[in-house]
Amino acid sequence: MPRHATVNPQRRTRLIQALAFALSAACGKLQAATTGAGSASADTTTKAPTPTDAPPSPAAANTPNPQLPPAEPAPLPASLAWKDADSLLVHNPHAIETRRAVLGRQLITPTQCLFVRDNALPPPARLLAEAGQWPVAFGGVAQPDAYTLAELQAMPTRTVATVLQCAENGRALQSRPAIGTQWQTGAAGCVIWTGVPLTTVIHELGGVVPGSRFLTATGADSLPDGIASDFTRVERSVPLSALEHALLAWTLNGAPIPLAHGGPLRLVLPGYAGINYIKYVRRIAFTAEESSAHIQTADFRVPLRPGEPRLTIPAWRLPVKSWITEPLGSGEPVKAGTTPIRGVAMGGASAVTRIEVTADGGATWHPAQLTGSDLGPFAWRLFEISLNLPPGPVELACRATNAAGQQQPELTTDNTGYFVNGWREHHVALTIAPAG
Repeated sequence: MPRHATVNPQRRTRLIQALAFALSAACGKLQAATTGAGSASADTTTKAPTPTDAPPSPAAANTPNPQLPPAEPAPLPASLAWKDADSLLVHNPHAIETRRAVLGRQLITPTQCLFVRDNALPPPARLLAEAGQWPVAFGGVAQPDAYTLAELQAMPTRTVATVLQCAENGRALQSRPAIGTQWQTGAAGCVIWTGVPLTTVIHELGGVVPGSRFLTATGADSLPDGIASDFTRVERSVPLSALEHALLAWTLNGAPIPLAHGGPLRLVLPGYAGINYIKYVRRIAFTAEESSAHIQTADFRVPLRPGEPRLTIPAWRLPVKSWITEPLGSGEPVKAGTTPIRGVAMGGASAVTRIEVTADGGATWHPAQLTGSDLGPFAWRLFEISLNLPPGPVELACRATNAAGQQQPELTTDNTGYFVNGWREHHVALTIAPAG
């Protein structure tokens, strides 16, 4: 009998799905390479302009050229029909971001408006119906064992608010965007998780074994057969210090975590980039070395030192960041006079303590008011200020400072496509109409 006649149909389906996913991602990269002005090639790292190598007119030279949403955005995939389509911009079925204006409407981002980012195909949705039996194995502890979700839910719980933000957020805002999905500001949200502190579980298992330096988590993403596990496995390692705040969460904004956001169980690492929040987590291990998975060793990495792209580390802790959500120049014209300016600010790995706004491209700065509730150091804050805007061109921008004294830079030093947080890159250019 011919060999192809004996291929397992399920294996064939999974392989086709994986190839479709890879093709979708490749198309996104190709589009970025052909439409993004000056985009880097797949094997070339470029550096964003800095004030020292800019032409004589820095404001003009460093002003980014962000890609605007398409006039007719792609529809949501059927599996995400429960999402609020008007609040989202679909890059592809696996990369969907929240529109900029939506993020400033309220402190907590509703789940139906929250961005979606897949690094591989999710496991079958039927697993959610069996969520209580979802197993998680624990290694690198004194007493290796496994718990079901139901057993974890019987342990003491904790609720925490965090900024969930993809390390790629803001990529499209750089003057020379890196290859990949052209995220604007919407691969981020502020959400509330409930679960069991990972320290509680590890205590039950006798503690971490000596010599461990990393917390390594593995997801249950659907992976194709016949391809090396290191290349396809969704597994990330973070420093052991992340254990202090780590959570195994099963609710998002007060409801069971949907499959699109990593349900039934997700590792939550406050202050870290979303790539490290492993979805559908199946294994937690404490290891002496980092994971050998491609997503750890080759993807989602940033320069150890600014301006030196050859020496990199994983994209771990989020940087300080903020952006304006109102006004954005869409809808009714902004008229000269007193104008409220609003936005969101986050401190990254520590609380945001100060936010400033400029209406003249950074020549002068005005302290803004942090508004709304303070939900802890890992949540973002809303801010507001009213400024008297004159008729004509206006360049609005904001910059945040966190409790560690780190201030949002003017420009992101490296053009890797990760951790874009320059205040000029997030600016809003407006033409103010005469009053009356």
